[in-house]
Amino acid sequence: DSLQISVSKQAKLLKVSRGCYYYRPKPVSASDLKLMRCIDELHMQYPFAGSRMMRDLLNRQGHHIGRRHTRTLMKKMGIQALYCKPNLSQANQAHRKYPYLLKG
Repeated sequence: DSLQISVSKQAKLLKVSRGCYYYRPKPVSASDLKLMRCIDELHMQYPFAGSRMMRDLLNRQGHHIGRRHTRTLMKKMGIQALYCKPNLSQANQAHRKYPYLLKG
């Protein structure tokens, strides 16, 4: 006897929606693969380039692509622009600390 469990019970046990069970991802088109190769090469040269700059670089090479499609492909590839994030948690030692006057 093979134990058969309904799809809804399987989804509930795995804590996923039933839509995830039926989802079939679309294959990546050949043109997108070509663009992804170009994005990868450009990312190695310009790691600080975001989707806007990457779009401009691709347009200069003759690939006519919009910013949102560029962003989608970059997201699919796991590519993000490298830049210094603001460090707001560390106090500057040269700045004076003021007392809190409202404390009782």
